[in-house]
Amino acid sequence: MAGTVVFDLDGTLADTSGDLIAAANACFSARGLGALLDPVADALIAFHGGRAMLRAGYGRMASDFLLPPGAEDEDYGRLLDHYGANIAEHTQLYPGAEAALAQLASDGHRLAVCTNKPEGLAEILLRELGIREVFASLIGADTLPVRKPDPRPYQAAVEGAGGSLQQSFLLGDTETDRRTASAAGVKVALVAFGPEGEAISRLAPEALLNHFDELPDLARNWLAG
Repeated sequence: MAGTVVFDLDGTLADTSGDLIAAANACFSARGLGALLDPVADALIAFHGGRAMLRAGYGRMASDFLLPPGAEDEDYGRLLDHYGANIAEHTQLYPGAEAALAQLASDGHRLAVCTNKPEGLAEILLRELGIREVFASLIGADTLPVRKPDPRPYQAAVEGAGGSLQQSFLLGDTETDRRTASAAGVKVALVAFGPEGEAISRLAPEALLNHFDELPDLARNWLAG
């Protein structure tokens, strides 16, 4: 029996860290601070969101530099603007993702995205990557009044795809995804090819995905009967 596979986006379907870090660095540079984040060394920070990147950068400022009141809110808006205008300069799907999506669809599974990226940006990125049409639903950070790890965005993603919670699972890359799945009462597979690598096993997911080639068989096993 086919079911629903729900995907996180950043760090799961695509490595978006380069463009996210570039957007944060554009904010720092606008304040005369230069590029405070490294696109490789700070990739993990990128997947914790825009404000996490800004705060990490602020923590590296010279001790005599004082941010004006409201700087984070101002920079967050600037970050989103810059990111939206340059959303797929460096971003790439992880190896095997496109083929796995095609195989899952061929097997009859419904596909959905549940991300903490703003919905509008997620729409743009999925279209830029050429995979928007394979997803029956998309729930972003601002689609509902709540976001992951609250289970309601996940539930909405499954329902929007026409699936059932009992025949679904989440593929993600962070503790937020682990907590979301637990709250929704579903299984989670976490990718071992993201910034944390196999260290993500510390979150004790029901499965680790080492390559997207493994996903169709995992879906057959978890969503059968």
